[in-house]
Amino acid sequence: MPPQRREPQWVRRYASRLFYSDAAVVAGTLVAYGLIALDQVSQPVSWPDGPSIPYWLLLLLLGVVWLLALDAMDTRDRHMVGHGITEYRRIVNATLTVFAIVVAAAFFIRIDIARSVFIVALPIGLTALLLSRWLWRQWLRRRQRRGAYVYRAVVVGERSKVAHIAQQIRRAPDSGYVIVGALTTGDGEAVAEIPVLGDFTAAGSAVDQVGADTLIVAGSDELDPVTMRRLGWEMADRDVNWVVAPALTDVAGPRIHARPVAGLPLVHVDFPSLDGYKRFAKRAFDIVGSSLLILLFLPIMIATAVTIRIDGPGPIIYRQMRMGRQGREFGMVKFRSMVANADDQLASLLDVQGTTDEPLFKVTDDPRITRVGRFIRKHSIDELPQLFNVLFGQMSLVGPRPQRAAEVALYDDDAHRRMLVKPGMSGLWQVSGRSTLSWEDAIRLDLYYVENWSFTQDLQILFRTIGAVVTPGESAH
Repeated sequence: MPPQRREPQWVRRYASRLFYSDAAVVAGTLVAYGLIALDQVSQPVSWPDGPSIPYWLLLLLLGVVWLLALDAMDTRDRHMVGHGITEYRRIVNATLTVFAIVVAAAFFIRIDIARSVFIVALPIGLTALLLSRWLWRQWLRRRQRRGAYVYRAVVVGERSKVAHIAQQIRRAPDSGYVIVGALTTGDGEAVAEIPVLGDFTAAGSAVDQVGADTLIVAGSDELDPVTMRRLGWEMADRDVNWVVAPALTDVAGPRIHARPVAGLPLVHVDFPSLDGYKRFAKRAFDIVGSSLLILLFLPIMIATAVTIRIDGPGPIIYRQMRMGRQGREFGMVKFRSMVANADDQLASLLDVQGTTDEPLFKVTDDPRITRVGRFIRKHSIDELPQLFNVLFGQMSLVGPRPQRAAEVALYDDDAHRRMLVKPGMSGLWQVSGRSTLSWEDAIRLDLYYVENWSFTQDLQILFRTIGAVVTPGESAH
């Protein structure tokens, strides 16, 4: 008899919670629509040469089809819920598909469906679904940071590759994986503080020993196809998740396509591109978004300007030359948050701090910051004038932060790739730790953004920016 199957119970529980949450959101959306369009809902729906049906029955059918579409699009697939943007993209696709089906059915059957269904129910329902999934994701991540609701994984492969995977997963405490052991060759010394449970032949017993539910294959020259197949059989008998980690890092899912060729599971990787309609869409979004945000924040900007003038002497707006896309310089503007002529003191402060040779010119406990400046920097109010940089095409709402020419001069070849896109007001590393991140982590996140750009990712970063500004925490300086 094979060992007891050990699929984590939390996977089913979490999927069930998502289903009931989706059902509640869809039902609440349709009920809210019914109350808003009560006059329309109270009338029966009819079509030529056919019977009449109550409008509420039509809404009930719409809700059932909506839930079926969410299930058909695998929006609750355990392999991707809680991480990345694929979950959100599938929810959007499922919702748009449902309403496309409704439009087509109404046209062919000639049912007179109120336009308010599409004007009211669609945006309300889609927004509520995305918000509910985001709230569930925050709930899941909080528990994963405490070691609950995680996959217990054993990594098998060469020592260097095992160490790399362990380090990558440790950088993301909410990844959903906890490495509990390693299978590798050589002596039994721990790898990156991960205990070695044996060599490649001990996979089955090692998984049983530590109660793991996932085996991550990192790769090794000694893992030939026959050994890999036998490992797969052992894990299948135990219902253990079988995960193969290719030698690719910082590559998002949409760029990866698996294609079996001659029995080989070949992985195709698309190169990133921001040309054609993608560049046009991003620029159009920047123009519309910056214009609306300027109108929205204009009172705050006026109040900030008055406060800076009252606080002390010096200009209200601070302008500094930064490096933009392809190394083109531009004048980035922001509200002055430091004393006048603060740039003249930067070199000496960096020298005292011992960070003159690092490409991230950050001064710890910077004495140049004014009393008003400390507040507006903490809440990113000083960055609001950069909306005009975005409007004029020098920056984007989302992208790697622009840096000074002296900082760019310290770049290595890899770091220069962050300048392939326009710099942004907010970026991936700004919403992932702000001032607490090292330069290595910051450049890694910027390169990830450049290599995996998508419109959905931009929206996700902007949404996270709101949280980082409203509740900046201790990482904001």
